[in-house]
Amino acid sequence: MDVTLFDFDLPEELIAQHPLEDRTGSRLLVLDKQTGEVTHQQFTDLLTYLEAGDVLVVNDSRVLPARLIGLKSETGAKIEILLLKSLGDDRWETLARPGKRFKVGTEIEFGDGMLRCVCEEITPTGGRIVRFSYEGIFYEILDRLGSMPLPPYIHEQLDDRERYQTVYSKEVGSAAAPTAGLHFTQEYLDKLQQKGIKLAYVTLHVGLGTFRPVEADVIEEHVMHAEHYQLTQEMADLINGAKEAGKRVIAVGTTSCRTLETIAKEHGGKLVAQSGWTDIFMYPGYEFAIIDGLLTNFHLPKSTLVMLISALAGRENVLRAYQDAIARKYRFFSFGDAMLIK
Repeated sequence: MDVTLFDFDLPEELIAQHPLEDRTGSRLLVLDKQTGEVTHQQFTDLLTYLEAGDVLVVNDSRVLPARLIGLKSETGAKIEILLLKSLGDDRWETLARPGKRFKVGTEIEFGDGMLRCVCEEITPTGGRIVRFSYEGIFYEILDRLGSMPLPPYIHEQLDDRERYQTVYSKEVGSAAAPTAGLHFTQEYLDKLQQKGIKLAYVTLHVGLGTFRPVEADVIEEHVMHAEHYQLTQEMADLINGAKEAGKRVIAVGTTSCRTLETIAKEHGGKLVAQSGWTDIFMYPGYEFAIIDGLLTNFHLPKSTLVMLISALAGRENVLRAYQDAIARKYRFFSFGDAMLIK
């Protein structure tokens, strides 16, 4: 399948550069995956599309302040480090810029030496494996010295770093936010639960691979990045029970979707307590094992995320809905408007 089948023209001014003052203030495009019918609503209308007993599955991963600016100990040259993945024992996989300055054995200091790291190896993709040294608690130091790793298409600074966290974020480990969840306030979650809608939590730590373009010409040749996930038995039971009762499971975001589908595919459509790494790639032809719907944002042209929603709702339906959204000047990407596929 050709990658260009998922291309579309997106005016740059539709890329949202900052979050709305009210998290729930976004618009909501509703796409019927069976008929292709599109309805234009406000995010707060989500309540009217859900019924008592339905389950919303959210990703409770929390974004690390993973961008660090440091100086080479020898020369004082500035280097930017982006934390990608903890390897244990104070070792991390990172991206460095400019990479040519950060050779094996080079030391970088952050915060006048409060935190240091040494490059131990260079990965096949050009990343750097580093080992940190410090006194105290690493995540507390990172919270003081690090900044939010906003996506490359957002050029404005974020005044309040909590606006790049979901209100239910808990498990620290993501290099990017699971952005479909940014629309919720605690008050709105309470309203949903008062109606009898259930909340289930999964954890998937989002990697920067989520922003990487598909470089293969043919979709089937693309290799997905792997991301770490976890699902507890309590949450597995809650979701399985809803399915058995004939209720719907709506994934909030592609990360929640990928977690559920990874586990359900391995266990005949059922969920079990499980953790591990997933590199599942969903594109048209994929048959979903557990989710009935998806709440998501609007994604990049030719991205694996557009391919995923096309697998759920049909490529032509999705591209038609996207053209409608562009014509109506919906806001795109991380801080943009929402879309419900039902």
